[in-house]
Amino acid sequence: MSEFVAGKVPERMGFGRSLAFAVAGVPLTAVDVALLIYLPPHLSGRLGVPLTVVGLCWAIVRLLDIVVDPVLGVAMDATRSRFGRYRLWMVLGAPILMAATWMLFFAKPGIGAAYLIGWLLALYLGRSILHVAHPAWAATLARTYNDRARLFGVLAAVSVAATLLVLLLPVANSAMGGDEGRNIELMGWFVILAAAPAIGLAVWRTGERLSPATETGRAAMKDYLELLTKPDLVRLYLASTALTLGPGWMSSLYLFFQASYNGLAADKASILLVIYTLAGMAGAPAMAHLATRIGKSRTLIGATIGYSVGLCTVLFTPKGSLLGTTPTMLWCGAMGVGFELMVRAMLADVADQVRLEQGRERLSLIYSLNTLTTKIATAAAVAITFPLLQAIGYSPKPGAHNTPEAIWGLGLTFALGPIFFVLLGGLSVLGWKLTAERHAAIRAQLDLRDAEMAGTVALGDA
Repeated sequence: MSEFVAGKVPERMGFGRSLAFAVAGVPLTAVDVALLIYLPPHLSGRLGVPLTVVGLCWAIVRLLDIVVDPVLGVAMDATRSRFGRYRLWMVLGAPILMAATWMLFFAKPGIGAAYLIGWLLALYLGRSILHVAHPAWAATLARTYNDRARLFGVLAAVSVAATLLVLLLPVANSAMGGDEGRNIELMGWFVILAAAPAIGLAVWRTGERLSPATETGRAAMKDYLELLTKPDLVRLYLASTALTLGPGWMSSLYLFFQASYNGLAADKASILLVIYTLAGMAGAPAMAHLATRIGKSRTLIGATIGYSVGLCTVLFTPKGSLLGTTPTMLWCGAMGVGFELMVRAMLADVADQVRLEQGRERLSLIYSLNTLTTKIATAAAVAITFPLLQAIGYSPKPGAHNTPEAIWGLGLTFALGPIFFVLLGGLSVLGWKLTAERHAAIRAQLDLRDAEMAGTVALGDA
């Protein structure tokens, strides 16, 4: 089967096209910010859902959802339409995300576990479709080692900018005298209003290229099992899990930590998140540039070490001081943005190696398995930390009195978990062999084989 092109695909993604393509991730980033930081505390605090119920619902959803991502990956790899592969799935995922956002972000007090589980499943389905399709589409647009670092750097920078916009909503709401309970609704409106134009712009401006397959017929189960046992993929999935669980663990406790341990009100805590995010906007292009110089794996390891060192200071910053906490947030924000950026770019490189070995496109499935690991890690962050808070005697309800022991336990829980998992993520890629030189050789073989196949098809049609 020859290469198939849907829409206009440039030979090289310039900054303008990269930016138009990257904005498709804006609504998804907004949902992720709310899920990690604001929605669980909103459910347990404002809507009165018990901590253990929130944690249990997240865990159940992840268990029920565990087969969705691989199924999506297989379905996407098999999709071939005039509209394209990933463009089609992006258009399908947007309305699902929007509907589930409305039902969860605008929920009223009195919702039960069944309601929460059902709409979380819907939200994570829409999220999964977009999380798999967008980076996989990006990997088909940027084919060289360094071009991928640059494109994924733009994606990361736009994601950081979207995070910044979402985090500014509580600050603006507070400045206008709004109630804290309205923060989550403002985020919901942001997602719903941004989804259609952002994804529509990417689909309109950017085509896609579907690589030819050297084999025909159904894929063998052994090919899929090889992905789950391929050492490079196992290491990247472990890194992705750890690097999601670490910051996710911290995010799920962030508002509690700043209010009870640091003595900062919600508006000041949101300002710190804005500072953290602004540092990421500078860190994303810096990390992408560094990867073109020293390699992606070394950049990732350096980022995990830097992040962990910075996080060691979080328990000793001046209490109630916005200025005193700012250096830690700036440093960790600049380091943390490199995690997902590098893992996604490295997965694309391994996907090329898999296509060379198997003769089939496995890009969607590879990214879907990565999305599955991040989902499990995100759910684990809430499912583990919330019961831990209850075990140490901490109460998140507004006006609750917490003992000094409970507050100290909150601080330790907030810092030590992320440090452990982030360092584990860096260790996972120690000694990485798929360098820029090795990837260039793989791409040369793929390009030669694709050209030969295209020539064979052309002769057969003549």
